[in-house]
Amino acid sequence: MQPVRHFLQLRDLSPDELGYLFERTRIIKERSKSYQQYWPLQDRTLVMIFEKPSTRTRLSFEAGMYQLGGTAIYLNTRDSQLDRGEAVEDAAQVISRMCDLVMIRTFEQSMIERFAANSRVPVINGLTNDYHPCQILADIYTYIEKRGSIRGKTVAWIGDSNNVCNTWLQAAALLDFKLHVSTPPGFEVAPERLGACAASHVRSFADPMDAARGADLVTTDVWTSMGFEAENAERVRAFENWQVDAAKMAVAADDALFMHCLPAHRGEEVSADVIDGPRSVVWDEAENRLHTQKALMEFLLLNRVND
Repeated sequence: MQPVRHFLQLRDLSPDELGYLFERTRIIKERSKSYQQYWPLQDRTLVMIFEKPSTRTRLSFEAGMYQLGGTAIYLNTRDSQLDRGEAVEDAAQVISRMCDLVMIRTFEQSMIERFAANSRVPVINGLTNDYHPCQILADIYTYIEKRGSIRGKTVAWIGDSNNVCNTWLQAAALLDFKLHVSTPPGFEVAPERLGACAASHVRSFADPMDAARGADLVTTDVWTSMGFEAENAERVRAFENWQVDAAKMAVAADDALFMHCLPAHRGEEVSADVIDGPRSVVWDEAENRLHTQKALMEFLLLNRVND
């Protein structure tokens, strides 16, 4: 019996496996767009556990599992024994005996790691405070779809050093591209995360304009992530110069794309003319959560397929 594969952070997959996933995404998306029935996960069940609410994560996983022929069950921790003190390890033992796949969207990375350590089935990180690997799968696939290989390109991350930024750090090393990171003072990437990345892949910039200069992709996220609402006023003041606006896009490469994982706050982390402009691919990026996650679920349950 093969060991259970989990997807708790991007580096749980090798560069070769990521390349395979992107190719499977292309095939699965083409089938979906041409209304070809493809049910490789018929009679399989996905359990989705949410401690953090979501629009895109729930919709993309639930619709994706149905489109692959399976069933999805939504669990909110408030409506389960996890909210009443049941040990994560015990919940994992029970839940994983009643389904084929688990997706968890929660706060602490340690919670999902404890669950996976006691699960008989694959566990997917739908988002934690530390990482958002499913989002970066969609982002990179979107870049590939629009511009080709991301290898050797430059991605500019402008804003908070949050879970999405942390995952871009892993992606740069895995897929051999350059990441320019610019955050306000006091909100820098943790030294241990930067230290784990080769200097050839990641550079930090005090000035966000310098980070955007020559970039092939400029991307950002909200200034105040879920769980940090008490810091909102402080963050709005600190991040004032880190808005992705027309001036920053003007110094990026001529064919640079703009991405945002959504939801977005126009007039804060991004100006309306950028997110609604011709270089923005945020709607394709959002849709591709559906297709990349279908490829991921297929891979975790069936390994590699050739059809």
